[in-house]
Order: sequence, then structure tokens, then C-alpha cells
Amino acid sequence: MSDAPLGRLRERLGEIADLRAAADLLHWDQEVNMPPKAAAGRGRQLATVAALAHRMFTDAEMGEFLKELQDGAHALAPDDAALVNVTAYDYVRATKLPETFVHTFAEETSKAYEAWVKAREISSFPAFQPHLETLLELLKKKADLLGYEGSPYNALLDEYERGMRIEQLEAIFAELAPKQAALVERLVNATHPPDTTWTRRDWPESRQWDLTVRILSDMGYDFEAGRQDKSVHPFTTSFGLHDVRVTTRFDAKDPFSAVSSSMHEGGHALYDQGFQEQDARTPLAEGASVGIHESQSRMWENMIGRSLPFWKHYRPLLNEFFPDVPPHVSAEDVYRTVNCVKPSLIRVEADECTYNLHVIMRFEIELALIEERMVVAEIPEVWSAKMKEYLGIAVPNDAQGCLQDIHWSLGSMGYFPSYALGNLYAAQIFERILEDIPDLWGRIESGRFYPLLHWLREHVHRHGRRKLATEMIRDITGAEPMCAPYLRYLETKYGELYGV
Repeated sequence: MSDAPLGRLRERLGEIADLRAAADLLHWDQEVNMPPKAAAGRGRQLATVAALAHRMFTDAEMGEFLKELQDGAHALAPDDAALVNVTAYDYVRATKLPETFVHTFAEETSKAYEAWVKAREISSFPAFQPHLETLLELLKKKADLLGYEGSPYNALLDEYERGMRIEQLEAIFAELAPKQAALVERLVNATHPPDTTWTRRDWPESRQWDLTVRILSDMGYDFEAGRQDKSVHPFTTSFGLHDVRVTTRFDAKDPFSAVSSSMHEGGHALYDQGFQEQDARTPLAEGASVGIHESQSRMWENMIGRSLPFWKHYRPLLNEFFPDVPPHVSAEDVYRTVNCVKPSLIRVEADECTYNLHVIMRFEIELALIEERMVVAEIPEVWSAKMKEYLGIAVPNDAQGCLQDIHWSLGSMGYFPSYALGNLYAAQIFERILEDIPDLWGRIESGRFYPLLHWLREHVHRHGRRKLATEMIRDITGAEPMCAPYLRYLETKYGELYGV
């Protein structure tokens, strides 16, 4: 086959990628630098750019490119065939959404984000409620436009976990939730919980910043192709292979919150920096799924960043950044501190054992909203009831309850399950990593992270969207995605830590 249709397709995809990167830059600025009075104008800018990118992607000429390439698919090289297949899938979904809908959705999410920030500041769900009601109606319309089998939630879920269905999720969560809840109960009732009194001091933000930058650099994050900033809710944004940015947040009473946030976002960023150069400005330079993306962030944050070898390496460095840390505090003390299990209100600060319970309750609320089994006004009451049921704690206010997450303000329903799937994928992948790199923990203890990063580059990052999540897990591990490796990981690690 001639290179002409492929060349035209790549040129068009590159232009669309540039527009989407411009929109992402506007989003990034909105969350990091933008002055409050710019909100209305920013919403219009985002809507214009989103509509223009959508128009370019869904026009008849793009359809002609794809048809010509699909008709001659037998002559395509494997990488080119993968690009055509992924683009065709996106094209079919995109053409089901009218440009007016895309414009409206972008404008309403920008308004909703600003309303969420203000509502969170004053801890008032009613201040955010009308915006969420508008977005919910748009999301239900989006599901109808895209089409679905079974629940309308499946249409939204496909955007983040292609091929996953709520029936599969519900089966996974039905196995996961009671086993994690039972483990949490055993750990909370343990007779010798970690002693965290040594952390009761001020931890200057500037020194926390320096520590997180050091750790990100050691992980392999390329600061010449990225940067770290502060935001209300930590996130990673990629404008291209050579501009992948992370944000974090700081707590003057807890330096490990920033370490976890930076390592989590660093895991995402390493994935985005690890795509192949040939895939730049095409849909192949994206994660296999949000769940696979989360597997990278959760692996770095938890399996590495909350491991004893990691803190054996970084314990001496703590005193470089925080000279008043008592010398008697050992690496083991830090390890026990960062793995303290205690049901808490805030998802992003939750320990490994309770984290998935936060995710499952959000999934259940989203599903009920999309399936019209509850209304937006009921969210605070239902949230409080589920927090009591799953974690046994009372919700004191909306800011620490149903307003804590950014996702609904961005119209991202269907996203939350990926966080739990990411934990499962990470544990399953990590078992294979330990087989392939048997001395991994010794390398981590000596501060050598490259062998792990190199393995991830080879087996996960470079593939981009060439594989679906389930296919990638199957190719790496020889098995379907499952709960067992993650439950083994939790039982082994926390059983030893707590002596249960």
C-alpha cells in the first residue's frame, strides 16, 4: 500500500493532537495558575478548542482516510494496522457525539470545576449540586448517543476501560470488598499498631518540595521533559512525549502525603514519557487503559514507595532535608509509619488496605446516579451512609465527604473503578517483575530504580494503546486479571507488619 493515505492520516492526527494538547494546557493552567476571574473566559476557550478538535476528527475526510486504510489492511505493517484500528475505534465513538454536545460539555465542565473549587472551600454541596445535575444529564445523554448494552454506565466505562462491563466489575468488587474489609478489621484491632508520635512536628513545605523532587529524579522522571507544581488535587498532564507535568500537594503535619502524591503522579508521568517516539502525536501514545495507567502510579507509590528497602535507602536522606528528625527513628519505624492502617475520610490519603473501599462506594454511587436509582441531592446522605458501612467512620462535612474528589466536576463518571483495577493490575504485574528481577529489592535499597523502570518500559510503556488492558495483563502474566495477587500482597505485607 502507498504511504499516501497513512501520511494523510498521521498529519491529521498530529494536528488534532496539537489542539488537544492546547486544551490540556488550558486545563493545567486552570488548576495551577489561572486567576479566579478568568474562569468564564477559560470555559469558552476550552469549549472552542474541544469543538474544533472534535470537528477535525469526525469530518468526512477522516472517515475516507480510515476506510481506504481498512480496505487495504492486509498490506499494513503491524504498527500501522494498530494505529488504524485504534483511530477507527475512537472515530466511531466520536462521530456519535454532535459537535454542539462536545462544545456544551466542555463549557459546562469548566463551570463545574470552578463551582467545585468554591463549594469545597466553603464545604457546601448545595453550591455544587446544580452543576453536577447539569453534568449528570449530559452524561446520560452521552451514554444514549454512544449506545450500550445492559447498563448505560457501560458506555461511560468504555472511555476508561475499553471492553470492561459492570457485570465484571461487580463480580470483582464482590470478592474484593469483604476480604479487604475483614483484613482491615483484623489490623485495626491489632494489639501493636505503629508508633507515629515521632511525626508530630512541623515539616516545612520547601523541604518537602526538595525531597519530592529528589525522589522523582531518582525514579527516572525527566525534569527536562516535565515539571512539578502545586494544585488542589494532584494530577499528571501530558502535552506530548517531551512535556509531561505533575502536580502535588503538601501537608505541614505529614511529609509522607507529598511523597506519596509525587510518587503516584511520577508513576503516571514515567508511563507517558515512555511511549515510542514514532507514536508521538497519535492515539497510540496513550495508556492501554486508565486502569493500566493507575497500575503504574500505584506500583511506584505503594509497592515501591511504601516498602522497607525504599526507606532503608531514603532514611538517611530524611535528615538531610529535615535535620530535626530524631536519630533513633529507624528505617523500620518509617516503614511502619507509612503503612499505618486506619480508616480515614480522604481517598487520596487512604492506606492500601482501605483505599479500594473508597473506590467501590464511589462506583456504587455513580452507577445509581447514571441508572437513575438516586438523584444528585441524595449524594451527601448516601455518601455518609456508605462511609459508615464500609469504613465505620462518620463524615463531618461535605469538604471531607462528597466534595473531596475532582472527578465529577470534570464529568468523569466511569473513571473511579480504574483506581481499584489499577491496584489489582499492579500486584499481578509485580509478581512477574519479581520473577524477572529476583534481586529487585536489593537494587531498590541501594537506590537503583533503573532496572524496574527498564522492565516497565519494555513490557508496559512502549506498547501504548496497541493492547487492551486484559490483553496486556494476559501477555505479561499468562493469566486473566484477578484479585488473588493483590490480596496475597496485602495479607503478606500487613500480616508481617501487624503480626496478624
